[in-house]
Amino acid sequence: MILTFLKVVDNLEAAAKPVVRSRWDDAMKPFDVVALLEDVPDKGLLRGQVGTMVETLALEVFEVEFCDNDGKTYASVPLPGKSILVLHYEPAQIG
Repeated sequence: MILTFLKVVDNLEAAAKPVVRSRWDDAMKPFDVVALLEDVPDKGLLRGQVGTMVETLALEVFEVEFCDNDGKTYASVPLPGKSILVLHYEPAQIG
């Protein structure tokens, strides 16, 4: 399942077109579910791990919390916007 998720992330990255925004946090909101696009070895986090954006710390820097299946936080890390991908669970509204 994790390998499938990583393939999806690879496909999304490959298909993504650059988006010009004045601020990353215009699109990121607290409680957005995000996935890591790169390993964070010093925190024991691997590419593809899923967390929750809990706070905007600075322009393009977000605090992301990672929890286990019981809801216990095992890492809370400041991350640049370029290293996370917001996950969407519903289709985009067109028009």
